[in-house]
Amino acid sequence: MLKLWKWYQNCLALHPVKTQMISSGVIWGSGDIAAQSITRYTAKKYHQIKEEEKELKIDWKRVTTTSFFGFAIVGPVGHFWYKGLDQFIRSRIALRPNSSRFVGAKVALDGIIFGPLDLLLFFTYMGFATGKSVPQIKEDVKRDFLPALIVEGGIWPVVQVANFRFVPVRYQLLYVNIFCLLDSCFLSWLEQQEDAPWKQWLVSHLPGQEKKDQGG
Repeated sequence: MLKLWKWYQNCLALHPVKTQMISSGVIWGSGDIAAQSITRYTAKKYHQIKEEEKELKIDWKRVTTTSFFGFAIVGPVGHFWYKGLDQFIRSRIALRPNSSRFVGAKVALDGIIFGPLDLLLFFTYMGFATGKSVPQIKEDVKRDFLPALIVEGGIWPVVQVANFRFVPVRYQLLYVNIFCLLDSCFLSWLEQQEDAPWKQWLVSHLPGQEKKDQGG
């Protein structure tokens, strides 16, 4: 394991973008395999699949699609985002590195900009990759984006505080991608829920939503 870690460090030093892309692709693909296993287990537990379909069969096309999202989007975008975010706060806002205000600013900007954009790209990309039309993708985004953003908004800031406080910038995307193994499972489960009542409940309790509903 130590040799593998040293090999990764060497690759990251020599080819940072390529290494981030490949590692992101592998991790997101692995996350999708785990997500499919959890989704199948949940469906089997609640008798939502037929008897002849109970044996797990990995959808390798979906794994490849998800892996490509990690490789082509998360890897390069994440690399330049975390590197640029650190440089921006150091030079423009002039906060002392690793101070509470420095970490707080990074967490806030990451949650406001990168988090929502990443979710939007994920749902849009997966929609096109599975052959859905633009109207279908819009409906999926409308159904899943806000519930995902609300739930993840309570988790990722905690994850990122530790990331931005203790993890060197060059390893921050790797740290995030490891947690994306769990996030991929959550997003897969979220999509399976379709129009679940809890999604509608979450959205209906957003500030200003009640007035909007009453006005409608």
